[in-house]
Amino acid sequence: MRSIRRLLVFAGIAGSFCLGWLAHTQPDVVAAQSRKPIMMTRIYTGPDGLSHAEDIEMKLNGNATEMIKATGVEFSRRAPGSTNEWHTGPRRQFVITLGGRGEIEVAGGKKVAVGPGQINLIEDTTGKGHITRNLGSEDRIAITIPLVDQTAGDPTRR
Repeated sequence: MRSIRRLLVFAGIAGSFCLGWLAHTQPDVVAAQSRKPIMMTRIYTGPDGLSHAEDIEMKLNGNATEMIKATGVEFSRRAPGSTNEWHTGPRRQFVITLGGRGEIEVAGGKKVAVGPGQINLIEDTTGKGHITRNLGSEDRIAITIPLVDQTAGDPTRR
């Protein structure tokens, strides 16, 4: 009887240790397997002279992209309900929304939702351009990062 009790106590302790260890390591394994890719929306001028949008996955080397050279950083605030009618990007640049929400309209009436964390690569520096609208009741706060390399295409794949 004593030996059975000792065996049960030992099994309980060992089982608790194993469950604790699994609970500690399992989230890391699950997180690594279920990580979503880092995506950005590229706004570019097509051969038709119109702006188009495509979602592309950023290429990572390990946990980060290669360093992308930029010329500066600009923070901006746009009022709720404001609209920039058809316009082209002033240069090739990233625009990353920090707060608020909006949309970018391109050819054919396609609308790309913009919200916190959304990364847009603006490359439609020629042609008809796009419309930018701020939606909701909050200011849209964004950071603009002009790129040194003004060659169109995914800067994370160079």
